[in-house]
Amino acid sequence: MKIRQRPTKRARIEIIPMIDVIFFLLVFFMLSSLAMTRMNSIQVALPKTSTAPHAAKLKVVLTVKKDGSLFVNQSPATLESLGALLAYEMRDNPAEEAVVVNGDVGAQYGLVMQAMDRARAIGVNKFALATETEGKRVGK
Repeated sequence: MKIRQRPTKRARIEIIPMIDVIFFLLVFFMLSSLAMTRMNSIQVALPKTSTAPHAAKLKVVLTVKKDGSLFVNQSPATLESLGALLAYEMRDNPAEEAVVVNGDVGAQYGLVMQAMDRARAIGVNKFALATETEGKRVGK
């Protein structure tokens, strides 16, 4: 008796489920990366305004706290070392980049102006003053 063999089927890779899996992985990584972002600034009580400022993504933040301490992107600074720290942070082109001045409500106005003057001395021309809209925090 002759044994009849079935013709062997060729294996196929289904592409549609693979596309679905890749899409879900992409969405998962996009959402998880958004959840891991943090503001690169020091917590201060910002002045309140009624209008919302334009959100700008800037890499240099100059923080002046109520007790008179200065920070450049979370690095402690003094008025004497402020110019060198800002020059290092803005080494690419200080005339084209803007510095966000993140001043506490109770910070001395004179200290804020001295810090901005030191920044102008190294060539910074653009400043953005950080504020908080009434009722909610900006950038949080």
